[in-house]
Amino acid sequence: MSDHYIEFRNVSKAFDDNPVLKDVSFFVDQGETAVIMGRSGVGKSVSLKLLLGFLQPDDGQIIVAGQDVTFFTEEQFAEIRRIVTMVFQSGALFDSLTVAENVAFPFEARGARPSNEVVDKRVDELLKTLNLSEFADRLPSDLSMGMKRSVAIARALAEDPQAILYDEPTTMVDPLMAAHMSDLILKLKKTLQKTSIVVTHDTHLAKKLADRVIFLQEGRVGFFGTWTELEASKDPFLRNFLEEDELIPALDLTE
Repeated sequence: MSDHYIEFRNVSKAFDDNPVLKDVSFFVDQGETAVIMGRSGVGKSVSLKLLLGFLQPDDGQIIVAGQDVTFFTEEQFAEIRRIVTMVFQSGALFDSLTVAENVAFPFEARGARPSNEVVDKRVDELLKTLNLSEFADRLPSDLSMGMKRSVAIARALAEDPQAILYDEPTTMVDPLMAAHMSDLILKLKKTLQKTSIVVTHDTHLAKKLADRVIFLQEGRVGFFGTWTELEASKDPFLRNFLEEDELIPALDLTE
């Protein structure tokens, strides 16, 4: 079907008469981190929703984990969402559940639940990995936006998925938390080697993470390649985009 773990083949999507994606093609190999960049409204987040079946493409073909999911049913996508999980901008946590209960929720939602001991051990491991142990009994309302996203990442990892999709993980947080989030995702990339797609406008984050960059411009793929190739590009639009973001100082907590 495909040599790539995730692949878009000539995918188009419009809302009413407004085309958002136009004949978009790219791929992500197993274990790679791809970053989707571009200005607002070019279809970055729409691409993730198409991958998981929250939206349906108008044209083209979408391959996920070696399967053509273009015409999958909701029941079939439920299985895909167990091996490919998404971390939403909002975190999408359950307000009435504690941090630990939110992380355990994927086990509660499926039919064959492991024993309490297995679930508790997995939750403890994830909370420690993401430095969240002290917040285990807190409710989401007690957390900052950045901490909510950390919890959402822990929940996404609960069932050991093959791939993780991140939607703007550093937006709407202060620079210190943005640096923390980027270092956290980089740590997970190095230690877990999951296939990942990160949607972001943050060039500092993209440079840290990207094995491949997909730059969307007016709904089309304006660039597809490595970060080094992107920085070497003479395209005036790409140059302007990169130079604009370089004016924003970056914090690096690893130094």
